[in-house]
Parts: sequence; structure tokens; C-alpha cells
Amino acid sequence: MKPAEKTSSLPVLVSAQAVTKIYRSRHGDSVEALAPTTLDIHEGEFLSLIGPSGCGKSTLLRILSGLEPLTGGTLTWRDGPPTAGSDVGFVFQEPVLLPWLSILDNVRFPLDVFRTSRAEANERARAMLALVGLGAFEKSLPKELSGGMRQRAAIARALVYSPRIVLMDEPFGALDLLTRDRMNDELLRIKAETGSTIVFVTHSIEEAAYLSDRVAVMSARPGRISAIHHLDLGPQRSEAIKDDPRFYQWLSTLRKELR
Repeated sequence: MKPAEKTSSLPVLVSAQAVTKIYRSRHGDSVEALAPTTLDIHEGEFLSLIGPSGCGKSTLLRILSGLEPLTGGTLTWRDGPPTAGSDVGFVFQEPVLLPWLSILDNVRFPLDVFRTSRAEANERARAMLALVGLGAFEKSLPKELSGGMRQRAAIARALVYSPRIVLMDEPFGALDLLTRDRMNDELLRIKAETGSTIVFVTHSIEEAAYLSDRVAVMSARPGRISAIHHLDLGPQRSEAIKDDPRFYQWLSTLRKELR
């Protein structure tokens, strides 16, 4: 099935053309994790990737981040390839915070790696902590925060160096439902304030529909994009949208495509 989508008026930030990924098993066999995949990601959009386990969602995310080399195809960035470690923010399912560092030090850590002056690094880290609602917890250790608060700190760290794109691999998958709903609203607020380009992997159809401008549906291994949908739910999202008939229609459409 050829992906179909409404053309976006936003400029293309990165274009993946016929990108493939083949692994070698320990027995020497070739395992095709990602079939030729073509996808344009537009500047400032929120794009979700959904699909069954093992369909290549996380593989595609790692290729976009530069953590995983592609086997075939091309990845073309507007204004040139991203600078390693500074143009791409990555948020994992687990916060991956350094347990011996304070929350401020964790958020500032990428800037320390790039030898940003301490004064500027502290200023930017505190601004990000304020953005995610953790300004009062800068001296706390990760173990002193709830799961949702730790994930907010991880988001602040991913945003602290103003990356061109933020990649999120099931960042709320380990949270309870109520915390997850709150984090979805927090993420929408952060997205509205920063204008970040976000690519978001999730297994939740409802989460994808609630958060996204577009949803790309991936099929089982070898992974490939089977459909791309532009969700006509408007830029301003709140819990009220979940009572909108259009929202239920999108849930039905996406659910059918995953069967």
C-alpha cells in the first residue's frame, strides 16, 4: 500500500528516501529490519510512528538520530547533516539520568560535554527546568523524583541545546495511565512553546492521535510505512478533543490499519 498524505505547507527538515536496514544474525543470516522506507519530516511538526512490535519504529528513530547506520537509501537534511550530539535530541523510554548528579547537573550535562561556559549552561538548564515545571527541583537527585518528573527532566535535557529535531522512543510507556495523560498535555504545552520538530514512537493509538499532526503507520517485519495520515484535529489539543467524533473516527481508522 502506498503511503498517502495531505501535503504539508511546512518546509521539509529531513527526507528519508528508500532507507533500509539489514542486520546480520549471530549465525550469519541477513535479517531485514527495515524495508525501503520513504518519509519526509517537516519542520515544526509532531509526527508519530505506530505499528506492531518489531516493525522497525525504533530502528528508524535510531537511523534518524545517527545512532544506527543505514544499510541503503539516503537521509537528506535541510541545511546539511546534523552535528553529532547537538542537533538531535533523544528521549528514551527510561529517563537515563545520572543518579549521582542533581537534576540541574543532569540537564546541563550535554552543555558541559560541549564545553559551554558554566554561566551560560546553568542559565539554559534552568530555563529548560522552568519550561518543564521542575524549577523548584534543580537540587534534587533523580531518585527523589517521581517517574513523570524524571521523564520531564529527560525532556529538558533533550531540549537544552536547542536541537533541530527531538526523537522520542515511547517516552511515557512505563508510566501509569493518569501520569501518562498528564505528560501528554505537558508535551503539547512544551511543543507549543518551543516549536520543536518531534518524531514520537508509541504503541498507543489514542496517544498518537491526541498528540500528532501526522501519524505514520508501519507494518510488520520487514518494517515499512504502509500509510501516513494528516489528522484534521487542529493545532490546539485538550482532553475535550477526545469527545470529538473526528477523534473517534481516527482511532477507528488507525486501529483497522494495524490489524
